[in-house]
Amino acid sequence: MIYRKLFHRLSTRIFLCLFTVVLTGCASLGRTTCNTTSENSEECPPRKGTTADYLYPAPILTPLQSYEVPALPINLPTVDLTSETDNIFSRIRKGFSMPDINNDLVLEHQQRYLNQPDYLRRMVERGAPYLYHIVEEIDQRGMPMELALLPMVESAYNPMAHSPAKASGLWQFIPTTGKRYNLDQNWWKDERRDIIASTAAALEYLQEVYEMHGDWHLALASYNWGEGAVARAIAKNKALNLPTDYLNLSMPNETQNYVPKLQALKNIFSSPETLKELGIPRIPNRPYFTTVTKPVNIDVKLAAQFAGIPVHEFLALNPAHNRPVIVSDSPMVIPAEKYDHFVSNLEAHEQKQKPLSSWQSYTLRPGDRLEKIAPRFGMTVANLKAINGIHGRIRLKPGLTLLVPSNGGAKEIDPATMVAQPRFPSADLQPATRTYKVRKGDTLFSIAKRHGMSADELKRRNHLKNMKIKPGTTLVVLATEQKASKPDPQKGKSSASAKKSRHSVSSQKQNAKKAPTPRKNAAQASKPAKRKK
Repeated sequence: MIYRKLFHRLSTRIFLCLFTVVLTGCASLGRTTCNTTSENSEECPPRKGTTADYLYPAPILTPLQSYEVPALPINLPTVDLTSETDNIFSRIRKGFSMPDINNDLVLEHQQRYLNQPDYLRRMVERGAPYLYHIVEEIDQRGMPMELALLPMVESAYNPMAHSPAKASGLWQFIPTTGKRYNLDQNWWKDERRDIIASTAAALEYLQEVYEMHGDWHLALASYNWGEGAVARAIAKNKALNLPTDYLNLSMPNETQNYVPKLQALKNIFSSPETLKELGIPRIPNRPYFTTVTKPVNIDVKLAAQFAGIPVHEFLALNPAHNRPVIVSDSPMVIPAEKYDHFVSNLEAHEQKQKPLSSWQSYTLRPGDRLEKIAPRFGMTVANLKAINGIHGRIRLKPGLTLLVPSNGGAKEIDPATMVAQPRFPSADLQPATRTYKVRKGDTLFSIAKRHGMSADELKRRNHLKNMKIKPGTTLVVLATEQKASKPDPQKGKSSASAKKSRHSVSSQKQNAKKAPTPRKNAAQASKPAKRKK
């Protein structure tokens, strides 16, 4: 009995053990080893039949449809700063480097230029012969190419532009600044209108004021307003703890608009599409002109014939000359493609031993009058005055140089050889000046009378606000001092001829006070000014 119970219990345990082994083997069949750290999630599929599977059934995922998006046509041209281009404006655009400004003034001027496409076209066409040279000079100095557009702001690219302030040329130099940068202004020529000389002077000036301020906008303001004025405006803002950049300085209206005008032009010329819409012509990126220098005088008309171009085209390239004669050792600018033609014609002319100029210089001597000089050289007084730029009933003193025909030379003026814009600035006939230190007892009237001037002229020349002057003040007066105690021998001669012509004597006395002092003769006038270092 006892054995039967033990056997029954043992059988039951054995059965349970075998059953457990069987179930364990069934559960292990088909199971794969899952590495939970595997990077491939497909190797570890979720277990099925768990409680979580029934409570939170897995969502049925529908495969997403994929679409291929076509590439958009993006036109981004690659800019190679070292590559050559056949369009000067492409070259200019590559060299833009000044910081941009954007304000209402820029937008205003930009719209004004865009509304006047004819004006823009005329500027470009007028500046076409000069642009390559200017761009080359800017490039060689490593300066911003925005400066190539500056003559558009200054003179609309007109080398004969002349302002009420007596500024002249492409770069609008006033006489004093022109002399400061060695631009000759004499009887023969005014280099402020010379394309090559004025460009070199303008870029030198701009480089200096940039080095002074370290800012191109302030350099441009200095070019327009003066570096001293800009320096004072900067100092004023510093004292008030205000910004000292261009947009925050207190400046005259013209200077406030100066850089915005340049920025407006930069914006327009930065867009080839805009230039095409405006009809701006393409300018080739190659030299337009070259220079030839002769050691003798040569007529403008003859030089144009040698180059095989019209006189007006020759004058457009050589606008600096005040006379229909190019003085010796002055570079003549001719189209590059006409160089060989010019040299060939010049050599042929010289082989025939023909003169290169039909004019000569004549220095006035005591007693000379235009009425006597003109017939001596087969001219009328009107022609003599016209060729020498003399206007009105002015009497000229000894020492002044006049241009007269040489033997067998021209007797009449060819209007084609005369530049349209002021050929002979009024300063050409101004007398020489010197300084005078005011002494005790001097008055403005006494000083003016002593130096052959009116009090108003003396006041204007010295920028005086009133008629009061203090001892020790330095004034600019005419170089010739009038001394009433010593009679003028020339006046005596004139008085002796009073019986023949009272009107002539009266005219001489009236003009004696107005006559300018002697000028340099032709040889002196042609000498280059000494360079200041």
